[in-house]
Amino acid sequence: MKIYYLLLTLSFSFLSGCSFFSEKEEVVAERSWTVERVYSEAKAALNAGDYTTALQYYSQLEARFPFGSYAQQSLLESAYAHYKGDDPEAAIATLDRFMRVYPLNPNMDYAFYLRGLINFNRDIGLFEKYIPRDESQRDPGSARFALKDFTTLVNRFPKSLYSEDAAQRIVYLRNRLARHEINVADYYMRRGSYIAAANRGKYVIENYPRTPAMPDALVVMAKAYKILGLNDLSDDALRVLKLNYPGHPGVAEVHQTKIVK
Repeated sequence: MKIYYLLLTLSFSFLSGCSFFSEKEEVVAERSWTVERVYSEAKAALNAGDYTTALQYYSQLEARFPFGSYAQQSLLESAYAHYKGDDPEAAIATLDRFMRVYPLNPNMDYAFYLRGLINFNRDIGLFEKYIPRDESQRDPGSARFALKDFTTLVNRFPKSLYSEDAAQRIVYLRNRLARHEINVADYYMRRGSYIAAANRGKYVIENYPRTPAMPDALVVMAKAYKILGLNDLSDDALRVLKLNYPGHPGVAEVHQTKIVK
């Protein structure tokens, strides 16, 4: 209970802080400043964690100097500033525009990595940062987008500085998404929606092979097909389960499963 009240207090403090920063006075780059000077001021604010000021300078730079490498870099760093300022929607919209307008930019690998990272961390609320939660229970939408971006990064830019980290995140995301499918399949089994459950298990087999959820997917399929009287399909799933995971407790569960009449 004490932890709950502490987190509640932190959340109110956080909201109050947001209100305070939203009222910060706008900064304006002088007309005499060169593009280098405006970018320097924006970069300094970004490095100092003053994302509101950084975004203002980046916006003015793009408006005054819309062409060239500084404008491109400003747009990319604006996305990062939005991300660090807890505005993932604006960050992703900025990255989408960057990718669309500057498809040949040499920092495109970073753009994919950043967009993947934003989706990877998206939908994590204040309380979830302090209270552990089963990741597979979260909405998988953002995770799928993150997986797509990280996969694109690794495939298109295998020598990128960000590819190794992206590859590790891909493994984690595939495991998480596979486990999510099993959670849904188990729910369908409890509800008696056996065809839907079997299809979820099949989806894991086809889309997330070599993940820890594989044996559970085979168990779901074998049990669901057996209940439905589809013995050939059930036997096939059970055979694969025994061959690859002979000691799995699901083997006994399948044998004990009864056909629904």
